[in-house]
Amino acid sequence: MSIVMGIVGVLFVMFLAWIASTNRKLAFKKWKNILILVALQLFFAFLFLNTTWGQTVIGWLADAFDTLLGFAREGGLFVFGDLMSDNGGEATDVFLFNVLVPIIFISAIIGILSYTRILPFIIKGLGILLTRITGLPYIESYNGAASMMLGQSEVFVSLKNQLPRMTTARLYTLAAQAMSSISLSIVGAFFTMLEPQFVLIAIVLNLFGIYVIVHIINPYEELIVDDGAEISTKPEAGKSFFQVLGDYIIDGGKIVLIVGAMLIGFIALINLLNELFLLIPGSSLTFQDILGYIFMPIAFLIGIPWNEAQIAGSLMATKLITNEFVAIIEFQPIAEEVSRKTQAMLSVFMISFANFGSIGIIAGSVKGLHNESGDKVARFGLKLVYGATLVSLLTATIVGFFF
Repeated sequence: MSIVMGIVGVLFVMFLAWIASTNRKLAFKKWKNILILVALQLFFAFLFLNTTWGQTVIGWLADAFDTLLGFAREGGLFVFGDLMSDNGGEATDVFLFNVLVPIIFISAIIGILSYTRILPFIIKGLGILLTRITGLPYIESYNGAASMMLGQSEVFVSLKNQLPRMTTARLYTLAAQAMSSISLSIVGAFFTMLEPQFVLIAIVLNLFGIYVIVHIINPYEELIVDDGAEISTKPEAGKSFFQVLGDYIIDGGKIVLIVGAMLIGFIALINLLNELFLLIPGSSLTFQDILGYIFMPIAFLIGIPWNEAQIAGSLMATKLITNEFVAIIEFQPIAEEVSRKTQAMLSVFMISFANFGSIGIIAGSVKGLHNESGDKVARFGLKLVYGATLVSLLTATIVGFFF
């Protein structure tokens, strides 16, 4: 049954992409690339979920991040003292300390890897490999790899010389890649909130899934010569090691403040809306209940059992209109109340920046580098969220095959 619903789910997601396609005839011509990319998603999902080797790799990576988070905790202990120690009682459960503080340390590690050229080397290598798989130019392949590791703002810095020459279609692909990924700096935070295997699987499947959706919703064939010569892989050029390290640590602190502020605002607003809906005479449904019923058919069609589709739909909608952190916080208390399949599918669905708030972040980031390109991104903002959400749906559907 999982396989049948999985096939239905994949076809359903592709249909949703096709109805919004800019060139449906050309999308049909991309079928070979699409099949290869879906096959790769299935392969990696099977590898990580159903093989000893895959589980071992995930275990190693999880242990590595646990070690890093331990070091991050030491830094937090120095600043916050007993609030983060075992002597602090219930304060050790504070979201800021357990989830947000490690972001600063992981950002520092990324700074070191960037300065030593290790991270740019990995990104460039993955870009070359993806070019051979995806059927898209090197710029799009490079950006896909970079989006998997950098933030949705930082990823465009290395392409600042290329942005003025990007057509609207190519800009859509670049922006969709940024929205369909997560930043390496917050992977550790997700590890503390969800099962590490689902976080890692989502990162890999989203990498291939965005190309599937782009081939359908935004197909193009242009005579493009991309040798990558103008890609700036040294944004820190001219800075000393400690300047770069300080910049990345400060950036990590900014992320903590932004995430914390958005969580306070969004969670408060959702609770306000829930209470307002309950004030309607004769109503027993909250705002999130209604969202759940709206998204319920979508959750069911991608393979989530019908009796859990309303809960899943509510969380999917929450992630779309707020952000991934809010949705995960809402998910944690009820995770054990749903089946293992639904847990897995919802977990991977939440691992991306696909939400309405990301439109402004991405458009603003591009506009800061090239004004005209930023305006283009803003104009297709809603379609951008639509495409990135389809990537998350496709990833969840693929994972559902194996439960």
